[in-house]
Amino acid sequence: MNNKAQVQNKIVNEIDWTFGGTWPYKPHWFESSDGRMHYIDEGPRSGRPVVMVHGNPTWGYLYRNFVPPLVKAGFRAIVPDHLGFGRSDNPELYRIPRHAARFEALMESLDLRDATIIPHDWGGPIGLAWAVSHPERIRSLAILDTIAHPLQQRVKLPLPLHLFRTPGIGELMVKGMHAFVRMFLFKAGVVHRDRFTPEVRAAYLAPHPTWASRTPILVFPREIPSGPGGPVNEFIKPVHEGLLAFADKPVFIAWGMKDVGFTPDYLEKLWLRDFPRAQVLRLKDAGHYLQEDAHERIVPALVDFLRTH
Repeated sequence: MNNKAQVQNKIVNEIDWTFGGTWPYKPHWFESSDGRMHYIDEGPRSGRPVVMVHGNPTWGYLYRNFVPPLVKAGFRAIVPDHLGFGRSDNPELYRIPRHAARFEALMESLDLRDATIIPHDWGGPIGLAWAVSHPERIRSLAILDTIAHPLQQRVKLPLPLHLFRTPGIGELMVKGMHAFVRMFLFKAGVVHRDRFTPEVRAAYLAPHPTWASRTPILVFPREIPSGPGGPVNEFIKPVHEGLLAFADKPVFIAWGMKDVGFTPDYLEKLWLRDFPRAQVLRLKDAGHYLQEDAHERIVPALVDFLRTH
């Protein structure tokens, strides 16, 4: 372990990870080939598993308002942290296929059956890769503002993403200024900013306290395809093809209609093209991080969906 990793681990180990009682869950650990992954596993082991997958720059804490109602309804709630996020190790191995391989290894270690997977943001390609590789383990999908569709042509990226991807400028903004968290998660990515109490802000800031520890946040925007070529677009192609075989499975979609990144067009033109019979919850006053903006509307609808499918 290098000196940077030792400093990071020392800081992380000194954190009170309950954040004022908002994340009171027992940690579980999985030893992946690249490092130790943290996850929580709440509810009866006999309950149907519901796996919630975060993206950038969040961690499992994003689903803190989902876990108690799911457990109360008799489901088993499983929420992992990708390497480089939350309480997982930070070994500087953050490319999308590696994230997906580690996630698959964790899921297979748990030997889940009849599962529902809930991906958000980069949790889509990462988590759904496991689902399409093991369709016999999946009962239903619950999609939250994510993407699993390869690009067919070049697209113009928004200015913030362009800056994040620019060498030097991206490092200064994301690793120095912590802009992805402070400017997107806390501001542009939500509608109801008042919900970020001191405890919640502390929880999202805690996993990346130093310049070096923010590398995984920077890698994600640099993985976004801007055209039909490239390794990530090629990785996504079989994921999307595999998802089409899920057309007969129950699908729930909740979408923040004020998402400045994954706009409503992603819902209407892509997801509903693939799953026209999906149960859809359109949230007019929610942004990209709809778990923060609208959990009190998403969770009851989700629990009802799970109970009836």
